[in-house]
Amino acid sequence: MTVKTRRKPSRPPVSADAAHAPCALVLQGGGALGAYQAGAYAAMAEADVQPQWVAGVSIGAINSALIAGNTPEQRVAKLREFWELVSSQPAQQLPIWWGSRIWQNQFSAQAGMLSGIPGFFKPRLEPALLLGVNAPVLSYYDTAPLKDTLERLVDFDLLNASRETLRFSIGAVDVCSGESRYFDNHDAKHPITSAHVMASGALPPGFAPVMVEGRHYWDGGVVSNTPLSEVLDKRDRDLAWVIYQVDLFNSRGPMPTSISGVIERQKDIMYASRTDLNTQMATQMQPLTEALGRLLDRLPPGLQKDPDALLLRHRLNEAPAQIRQLIYHDKPSDLDTKDYEFSRASMIEHWDAGQADMRRALKHPGQHADMPAGVSACEPGQHNA
Repeated sequence: MTVKTRRKPSRPPVSADAAHAPCALVLQGGGALGAYQAGAYAAMAEADVQPQWVAGVSIGAINSALIAGNTPEQRVAKLREFWELVSSQPAQQLPIWWGSRIWQNQFSAQAGMLSGIPGFFKPRLEPALLLGVNAPVLSYYDTAPLKDTLERLVDFDLLNASRETLRFSIGAVDVCSGESRYFDNHDAKHPITSAHVMASGALPPGFAPVMVEGRHYWDGGVVSNTPLSEVLDKRDRDLAWVIYQVDLFNSRGPMPTSISGVIERQKDIMYASRTDLNTQMATQMQPLTEALGRLLDRLPPGLQKDPDALLLRHRLNEAPAQIRQLIYHDKPSDLDTKDYEFSRASMIEHWDAGQADMRRALKHPGQHADMPAGVSACEPGQHNA
């Protein structure tokens, strides 16, 4: 898809493929599927493509913290350590000959629900839970293990100190106001801690809200599962950004043929990125943008320097951003439990798929449409493996 712009900007746009173009890595929520994102980053590190901004929600926030909270030479090793830890219980490492792969994945998912995930969460063993949904507790699991894991694998002093070279943003939702909030290491008055990362991943009712700065927060995916808009809105518009968006749910898929398939398809649609919608909105704005440019050109000289006219002209001449989207595609063994199925075999599959997809995206960036608000996006599925 190519959107033609009839009006020539007053300065040429900076190429988003230029060597100096800043790079952002945007990571969606998706639980166990997050190993795909880790593999995608491993491919970036392999190609010596380091982001200047990492933004995430839920498991994407955890992966983002592991990246931003370590030096470049340590990041892949720390990501691998985390994903091997959460796939390390015996039920997650059954021998290949012990039943079909689908059966093993089902067993792994059920075992995780009953006994928890190492280094991540454990079940609450409280008598109050016998009251069912009326129990005076706020979650079924305790995420204290995740706090210990984060504080061991993430150097939060480094994460906060490196704000000038690597921006870090993660989304959460205020439980009482229902409003989204992004925690950002650019805010020097409020340093990022393990609590901020845990808040971004506190998906109810599995996990309890986390107190941050006197407010309780849930998983950012409750409102928006992809932090793309945060990066587009807050980026330096004088620079051409390349944004790698790594999504874990695919909005497109086959018609389900079972209850399990229905649940899986529902999750895919509910949590999928809205990149296509953002692209459509930008495309619809194209005629209005062109009309505005022509109108500004016809203003009398006295009004050409009006502050409002200058502001509009500046926005029209923003450097473009490119969105390069990778979407995880289901494997034959994936079930409706794929977001909480942490078997070692699945983790390796997810990681390898993300690494292979990012390698292809880096090798074949493709052509992107110049969008009116300084945004460009790939065709739906253009970079889908």
